[in-house]
Order: sequence, then structure tokens, then C-alpha cells
Amino acid sequence: MTPRPVGVQSAVRVHREIAEIGQQAWDACAAPTGDPFVSYDFLSILEESGCVAPRTGWAAHHLSVLDGNDVVAGVMPLYLKSHSQGEYVFDHAWADAYERAGGRYYPKLQCASPFSPVTGSRLITRPDVDVDEGRNALLGGALTLCDRMGASSLHVTFPGQDEWAWMGDRGMLLRQDQQYHWENNGYATFDDFLAALSANRRKTIRRERRDAQDGLEIVALTGDDLTEEHWDAFFGFYMDTGSRKWGRPYLNRRFFSALHERMADKVLLILARRLNGGAGGDWIAGALNLIGRECLYGRHWGCVEDVPFLHFELCYYQAIEHAIRLGLPRVEAGAQGQHKIARGYLPSAVYSAHWIADPALREPVARYLAQERAAVEHDIELLTEEFSPFRHAPDPRRDGRE
Repeated sequence: MTPRPVGVQSAVRVHREIAEIGQQAWDACAAPTGDPFVSYDFLSILEESGCVAPRTGWAAHHLSVLDGNDVVAGVMPLYLKSHSQGEYVFDHAWADAYERAGGRYYPKLQCASPFSPVTGSRLITRPDVDVDEGRNALLGGALTLCDRMGASSLHVTFPGQDEWAWMGDRGMLLRQDQQYHWENNGYATFDDFLAALSANRRKTIRRERRDAQDGLEIVALTGDDLTEEHWDAFFGFYMDTGSRKWGRPYLNRRFFSALHERMADKVLLILARRLNGGAGGDWIAGALNLIGRECLYGRHWGCVEDVPFLHFELCYYQAIEHAIRLGLPRVEAGAQGQHKIARGYLPSAVYSAHWIADPALREPVARYLAQERAAVEHDIELLTEEFSPFRHAPDPRRDGRE
């Protein structure tokens, strides 16, 4: 006989740092998801390193809800934001329109894993808890907090499709976008993957890999193989790329040392260096991945030497090889990048849900989102049909998470 799910109390608590909830209580909810980006370690490292703090525009207001025994039954990673940076779901146009009309868009509430455009659970409940009760308590608590703090809006970014649809049924505005994901269709080797591609794409990828690897040593590091020397090198790459792409990189050096200390077994760091007379020289490029239960997540890349196709090799092809080796169903290689399609990463839907307090802004945003969702769905279908490198294109309507 299946046990009846545990119910929750209606009271919701607000916490200004994740340590107030504690690792045991948080991970009782988050660990079963297998998602490193909502783990206690990852979120607490962001806070302890100072990357997430009121001074950076990310003030923690995490929610917890209790069961009938006063034990944490659900949690929600929640932040009061004074800007819209580091979210990867762009609402700058909404903010501009609202403020031009005399409104105040900031502060707003953001439910997310900071700086991580990665799909995962956001209204997170213990496995034995009644899901609807837990989600209702957390979402209701967030909307109440939004009202009490005078925040303009609540944004839940990169939830899973089921959670997204559930929030839509409860009045949240639904937004859809796309990323490019690689799906492991039972491949035992990289050559098996290549065999599923058209002949031209196989030839191109083999040439790109050969050119990228010429004269280089490529090393994949995880767990005890990682050292501070490796992180020093990668941080230099990260800072160079981040300062060019968005002006101020979000993560500091303390973050990477703490990641090494507490999550090394979840890290896959791929580095490249020149071979000097058969010996390795200085590192010239690197790609950082985190290992989840169902996915390899590509997060950051950087280089100090321009090598043709090296970005593709470290970020896409090496990720595919290691996902196959680890038996992972999927690689998510981050936001944007239509060039990923030719390398086997097809368009996949990603989601967000929004509550805007002022009807004067909410109604036009709702109309816009309805049109945007239709356009995104059409774009996913068109890109898959027209540009897929596979000999037999997969169904473009899948999101890879069912």
C-alpha cells in the first residue's frame, strides 16, 4: 500500500541566508532532484563567497514551509533583486516600459539558481510531501512576500515543464524560450553519435576536432585530480571572457576555491595546453561543467589564445564524450548559440513564470507572452526541421525532461 503523502502547514518562513534553514533540511528537499544548482552546497557557496549578497543586487529571502511535525517540508530559492543581471531571462524591456510610465520595477523577487540558466525544480518539496500542498504554500508565500515588500513582481526562472504548467494554472504568466541541448540516444561511443549524423556533418566535426587538438594536450579533471593551480588558470579564462561579454563577471575567485572544496566530485573541468617538446606548457583554455544525475551542464568557458574550433572541442565535443562515458542522458551547454545545432545540440524549450502586481503592466505583458510563446514554438520546429545535422531529425516538440 502506497503511503499517503505528508501534508504541510500553511505557515511559511523567510530566511535571509540559506544557513538559517541548514544543509540537512534543505537537502532533504533538494538532493533527491539530483540537480547540483539547487543543492545546499552550490547556493551556500554563492552566499559565502559574496557573489550573492545585497551589495551585488541578490538579497536572499529563501522560503521554507513546515510539515505537521515542524520539519522543513519544502524550500524555495528566492532573492530580492535590485536589477535584472545574471538571470538569462530578459525583462529589461518590461522594466523600462514600467518606469517610463511612472512605476517602480525594482525591487523584484526572483526565484532562481543565480547566474545559472539551467532547468530544475524551483518549488522544491521533500519526496514524501504532498506536491500540490507544498507548491501552494511556497508560491502563496512568495506572492504574499511580494505584496508585503512592495516588490513589483515575482519571477520563477528555468522551472521544469510540469512546474511551469502548474504555475500557469494558478495565474502566473507563462514565458517560453529555447536553448540547445544534446540528447544521448543510447550512444556507447562518440563514433556512435557521429554515425547518426549526415555524412557532411561527420566529416566537418572530425576535421574540427583534428584542427582543435593539433599540438595541444586536453585534460579532463574531476574530484581529487583538481588542484588550485587548475582553478587559477581557469579563473583567468573566466575573467577574460566574462569581462568582454557582460562587463563584470559574476563569480569571484573565492567561489571556485569553495566549489573545489565542497563539490569537486560534481565538477568536470576540461583544460587545454600547448605541448612543448612533448611536455605540457601553460594552460590556454578551459571549460567548466557540473555533473548532475541526469545531465552534464556546461557552464563557463574561456581562453587566452585563439585556436580555431577549440571552443567547439572543449565545450561541445568533449562534453558529449564525457556524457556518454558517464551514462548521462543529456548535455545542456548553456544559453544562446544557434551554431550548436550543427554540432548535435538541438533546440529545446525552456520556461519561466511571472507575476506582475500592477494590472497596467501585467495585461500588456500577458498579451506579449502569448505571441512570444507561439513564435518560439514555431522557431524550434523550423530550426530542427531545416538545420538538424541528424539523418533522421527527432521530434522538435520534445523538451528532453519527460
